[in-house]
Amino acid sequence: MLVMRDVLQEAKVSLLHNRRRTMLTMFGMAWGIATVVLLLAYGNGFGQAIQNIFSSFGVCVMGVFPGRTSMQAGGNKAGSQIRFTLDDVDRLTTNVPLITHITPEVNKQATVSYENRTLSLLVQGNYPSAQRIKVMEIAEGRFFNAEDMIQKARVVVIGAEAKDKLFSGKYAVGERIRIDGMSFEVIGVQKPRMQEGDNDINRLLTIPFTTMSDLCDTHYIDGMWLDYEGDQYEEIERSIRNTLASHFNFKPEDRRAVFVFSSMKQLAQFNIITMGLKILLAFIGTLTLGIGGVGLMNIMLVSVSQRTREIGLEKAVGATRTDILWQFLAEALAITFAGGLIGIVLAYGVSFSVGTITLYSALAKHGEAGDIRLLISLSSVVIATLILTAVGLISGMVPAIRASRLDPIEALRYE
Repeated sequence: MLVMRDVLQEAKVSLLHNRRRTMLTMFGMAWGIATVVLLLAYGNGFGQAIQNIFSSFGVCVMGVFPGRTSMQAGGNKAGSQIRFTLDDVDRLTTNVPLITHITPEVNKQATVSYENRTLSLLVQGNYPSAQRIKVMEIAEGRFFNAEDMIQKARVVVIGAEAKDKLFSGKYAVGERIRIDGMSFEVIGVQKPRMQEGDNDINRLLTIPFTTMSDLCDTHYIDGMWLDYEGDQYEEIERSIRNTLASHFNFKPEDRRAVFVFSSMKQLAQFNIITMGLKILLAFIGTLTLGIGGVGLMNIMLVSVSQRTREIGLEKAVGATRTDILWQFLAEALAITFAGGLIGIVLAYGVSFSVGTITLYSALAKHGEAGDIRLLISLSSVVIATLILTAVGLISGMVPAIRASRLDPIEALRYE
């Protein structure tokens, strides 16, 4: 009876005897596994790109904005306007304990001038916490602080594009600009942010909320921004709606009364799309690898036909069906896993050589963080290996079973 060592040795000799055929078949399997790994890496890279886009603006972030009621509630008719004040900022802080930071926001389109340059730019009044909530990174200088708020300091943090338009490359921090005729000191310049089309995110000017009262009436605010702990965004949004509905007497399910933008909710929706994309790519990769498996099965069937007399001789000297089955299955698996190893190395080489695939930067300025990088994770390699193993077993089992069932007498008489 052939022992396992003899079986493996026989498989090795057979593969080396037909080197060209073995190498071509191995290349087919390598191409298939490389395709699976790279497609999964693309899916991972796409998911990471989406995560980077949201992270640049904050993930655990919500914006709350007033609207008009669309449902009758109590004695209030539909169409009643909701207007926020600073009391509502305190109200949410008190009744929604998961909130970490919160800031009111008031916006005003203002005339901004420096020397002989004059622009119409959007000015926002916020608390200092807006820097953390909105992930406003500073390239030069600093953001305003609580002391600036208390003193109603006329200081301003300007966006990267606003700085370029006003100062034309000149160092801006410490300079004074005029906003609607009032003098403000530039204390900071923001880093460029991802900007789609005509979005003015890099042209914004941000000043302390208390100072905003010098430019406009701040009794009513345009909205609130907040961040929170954990990932229970649905519960937080529900608490926000219930709190405001109780005060303004509208139904919590009235979505038009108060608009709540949830960054994490948007990200969760994109994650569903990303997961669907990964499943689709894995399916396509499996089909591609299956083509290599068909090639492997065909080559092994040809090998069985060519070695019929050899199989008959082995059975005549005592080899069992199991021995023959393992012999041919070992050959198929050897080709499969050798090809798989080459394919994984090939996939890593391609991922490193490709670098970054343009995605978001084609749609938005400063959107390089949203481009796709082929990210080969351990889970991708494990999934690809499992698919490879399944394809190798199926492709090798059919020829191996056929070889093991050959009648030794007929096999010896085969020409």
